Amino acid sequence: MPAPIIGLTTYRSLSPYGYQTLSLTEAYIQALTRAGACPVLVPLGLSESALAELADRLDGLLFTGGGDVHPERYGSGTHPKVSHVDEDRDRVEVQLVHQAVAKELPFIGICRGLQVINVALGGSLYEDILEQHPGAQKHDYFPNYPRDYLAHPVQIKPDSLLAQALGGETALVNSLHHQGIRRLAAGLKATAFAPDGVIEAIELAGHPFGLAVQWHPEWLGEHLAMRALFTAFIRAAMAGRNSKNSN
Repeated sequence: MPAPIIGLTTYRSLSPYGYQTLSLTEAYIQALTRAGACPVLVPLGLSESALAELADRLDGLLFTGGGDVHPERYGSGTHPKVSHVDEDRDRVEVQLVHQAVAKELPFIGICRGLQVINVALGGSLYEDILEQHPGAQKHDYFPNYPRDYLAHPVQIKPDSLLAQALGGETALVNSLHHQGIRRLAAGLKATAFAPDGVIEAIELAGHPFGLAVQWHPEWLGEHLAMRALFTAFIRAAMAGRNSKNSN
């Protein structure tokens, strides 16, 4: 049976020769292929009609990590800690979130992916958790820590898709972000929390598989629970494709 095709969002960077490139950390590809998917990279710069056509051909979407979402997207102003903003990436990913919701396309968000999903559906962010969230702990364990450094535990709601996928109600996770959810979008459920109360996972109510986490499971491939998260996502993508083909 053909592997499900999963689109991954990309980011802009400069090549060693100074050329603009579209990039993605290889760890995402490895995590998806290990789970049985066929990953494809979604370029930036596409029109809304092209993105809609692409979404029709995908079996799932993975919203990857990266720079900050522009504060204007959630009704806020500039902040000195906001960095690596790409307004075209914001546009593309917000459009793809809407496509995934409308088409009931399975999706998963990672770090920035969680944040852009929340913003796309009407939520807001802390521009910087340490400055703005009362009692906040350190969440930005980068760049001077290994990507697989287990920074803190998360508590997971027992009746969640995430608990089902991971096989438990607690997990130790890495933490590579300085922003987080301030106001949760309507229709989303918070399903995991850091010890300081920061939302660490969200799910879209009524969707076949709409889930996002604030940590980076693609760097935690040695942990069975994190591999199981990708497996659950790919299983949902396969089920969705089979259902679509049978109609």
